[in-house]
Amino acid sequence: MAKWGKGDPRWIVEERADATNVNNWHWTEKNASKWSTDKLTELFTNIKVEDERGQCELYEVKEITGEASASNRKAKLIFFYEWVIKLKWKGTLKDCTTELEGTVTMPNLSDENGVDDVDIEISTNTATPESHTLREVMKSKGVPVLRQKIGEYTQALKKEFSQGMILPSKTQDSSPVNASNVKKASLPDPIPVKKPDNGVSTTQMKGLSLGVKIETCQLELTQEFKCEAAMLYLAFTDVERLQAFTHAKATVNAEAGGKFTMLDGNISGEFVSLEPHSKIVMQWRFKSWDEGHHSLVTLQFNQKSDCTELLLTQKGIPKADFERTRHGWNSVFFQRIKGTFGFGASLF
Repeated sequence: MAKWGKGDPRWIVEERADATNVNNWHWTEKNASKWSTDKLTELFTNIKVEDERGQCELYEVKEITGEASASNRKAKLIFFYEWVIKLKWKGTLKDCTTELEGTVTMPNLSDENGVDDVDIEISTNTATPESHTLREVMKSKGVPVLRQKIGEYTQALKKEFSQGMILPSKTQDSSPVNASNVKKASLPDPIPVKKPDNGVSTTQMKGLSLGVKIETCQLELTQEFKCEAAMLYLAFTDVERLQAFTHAKATVNAEAGGKFTMLDGNISGEFVSLEPHSKIVMQWRFKSWDEGHHSLVTLQFNQKSDCTELLLTQKGIPKADFERTRHGWNSVFFQRIKGTFGFGASLF
């Protein structure tokens, strides 16, 4: 045991600004949902666009649902957000006083999609030639402005929630930390512990090369789909089906050793083994994970009399990304598969 005054300096908190979170090692999180709702409402109202055909205005946020958060783990900021937004617009044609209305829907504004990958759907309340013309005005002039506003939201989110998330140590500059220089922080390795808690492993799993040594945990999910196991299996191995429910580009080589990418490259990996209509095992990683680190995902398809039961096990998830991963499987994969292919409806 170290003598008083001669212990490891990483654990000495006296006169340290970061005494509550030494070297920013622990996972801290801030809820950014309320702030985001207000910011998105501010950004997406009172937007006016026009061309030689007419003029349109986004004047009201009809619906905004979702959540956002900012997390700090080992001096690395992680921003999570996922929103479904519906806006109201109105407009008039040139030399015409008749006002027409419609809706703008953004179903997938999330951290997994780039600004140009967010779907922006324009609809009208009436099916007339005049409405169609104004819809084209909104598509050609309004959509670029909306994408600009999405970019402003993500930048503002990172700027707002970078402040105070990473605490300075006694020897560090106490000025606010900007999102642009977070990754430059250099921290000492943590003191190893003998027993990880809550099943978290600090070593590489047997039989799987994780590349780097980080704290990981395991996720287990069960979900029922009203379809045959063969159809659900294809949703994960057929590139057209995969792109259909994720609304993003993907590549799939469905064979042992074959590579895959999903969500425009934000998820990538390799198939370890495939048992048609029964089981898929794959090495799987988020683009934002430390280079070389993969988790091991097993999808077990159990055919029941009236549904298919999917058992998911994912080993090696970085502890700081556990909630994001769990939420992604439920919302981006399971719910979208049901909604896109009708696998949430009864078979009979």
